[in-house]
Amino acid sequence: MTPADLQLPDDVDALKAMILAMAEKAARADALENEVADLKAQNADADEQIAKLKQVLKAFDRYRYGRRSEKQSKNIDADLDEQGAFVFEEIETGIAAIEALVAKGRTASATKRAPRPRKGFPPHLERIHVVIEPDELAEHAGKQKILIGEDTCERLDIIPPKFRVIVTHRPKYAFKNEDGVIQALAPAHIVESGIPSEALLAYVAVSKYGDGLPLYRQEAIFLRDHVEVDRGLMARWMGKLGFELQILADYIFDRIKQGERIFADETTLPTLVPGSGSAKTAYLWAYAKDDRPFGGSGPPMVAYRFEDGRSGDCVARHLEGYLGILQIDGYSAYNRVARSKGGNEGSLLAGCWAHSRRRFYELHASGSSKIATATIEKMATFWAIEEKVRGQSQDIRVAARRQASAAIVADLYKLWQDTLPRISGKSKLAEAIRYAINRREAFEQFLHDGRIEIDSNIVERAIRPQAIIRKNSLFAGNAGGGRTWATIATLIQSAKMNDVDPLAWLTQTLERIAAGWPSSDIEALMPWKFQ
Repeated sequence: MTPADLQLPDDVDALKAMILAMAEKAARADALENEVADLKAQNADADEQIAKLKQVLKAFDRYRYGRRSEKQSKNIDADLDEQGAFVFEEIETGIAAIEALVAKGRTASATKRAPRPRKGFPPHLERIHVVIEPDELAEHAGKQKILIGEDTCERLDIIPPKFRVIVTHRPKYAFKNEDGVIQALAPAHIVESGIPSEALLAYVAVSKYGDGLPLYRQEAIFLRDHVEVDRGLMARWMGKLGFELQILADYIFDRIKQGERIFADETTLPTLVPGSGSAKTAYLWAYAKDDRPFGGSGPPMVAYRFEDGRSGDCVARHLEGYLGILQIDGYSAYNRVARSKGGNEGSLLAGCWAHSRRRFYELHASGSSKIATATIEKMATFWAIEEKVRGQSQDIRVAARRQASAAIVADLYKLWQDTLPRISGKSKLAEAIRYAINRREAFEQFLHDGRIEIDSNIVERAIRPQAIIRKNSLFAGNAGGGRTWATIATLIQSAKMNDVDPLAWLTQTLERIAAGWPSSDIEALMPWKFQ
């Protein structure tokens, strides 16, 4: 509106009112402009924060998906797993919070997320169908609706675990004009005269030894439902469970030692010293079997053994009489069971190329060694070849390795042997080269036997969850607690390796044991037999 078009009233009061209205309108406009400017500044700041967080996320993505062969220290693998996952989750949460805050100041069209492919939910999950019909409006009266289609969407829902009490009634009967009373026998339970059902025992065990939820945390969770179960009582339940399940864990270990190849590794398990209140370092030894990579059909499994030490005596005791392949890292304790050159007694030791690669990768990543970079590039071919022959027969694997991998191995050792005299013996590169040269025989075994893997990742994946659970629990309690840990973890992790729900399997198994399952038919109780 131009000044010429503006009609001003002759009345003074009307003119004042008009001016006041125009001033209020101008003030509102200024306020809106300021608000828009603030929102733009907030959006710019938020976008900058999101961009920075997404850069960190990309770094953590590289950490998560690249670290399998790029970790530098075995002793901190488990801690990095948990810390990395925690930071990753917190970053994603922070991004979502910022985006939600910014969305309040944006239009609906600006905040609508672009459609993205979503993985469908498993078909076995119960579907609850909710039909939302359109409102019946006045203008729809007398008209016939014809269904021409519908839009559907799925959202994941949950019913939290809930306690219940099973009340067992056993009526007593007497016969009229006869002596005697009849009554059904009380059902047998793992914990006789106790309060837990076998399902509750399984739930506590899987939560502690499978999901890393210590008993004191479970005690607090139970209290939310006003159920008081002392952690000491739950600990005694677990001790009883360890005793009942020991025969199953021993059976799994025997099955592993009957195999052609065993993967071995160990991790620390802090344990309280009785009467002192201090903790000592004990160890959880892991022995895994998985023949699927070379075309085997047997089920994968793992057995843990609790020990106070980490000496070769432990390995010799665990693997007494074993004559097959032992796939290991470079720890010298396993040499106690090694087969002598040309001999038939003892185990054939096979090395883990991933452990050697990690030593070179640190130097490669820092850009401090061209030799390390060349080593990493050559080693990358190993895993590419192995990926192609995984699951194939032994003969096919050996043929592929001799055709492609053998020349690479020879080139690597020539590179290392030529380099070692020319560098400082105290350098990190020299240490990495000596590690590989001193274990050449073990490293080269995969070229001659298709059953051997180029790394020991199978057992590392089996032992990593125990390291995370250990951190959550702080310590095993005592030697008895350590043995119980090893027993129950053996069964739970073996169930996971066979894609079996450990809670469902353990509940069924405990019910069978309580009912007197014959020890002569232990095979039917194994996780891989679960139905």
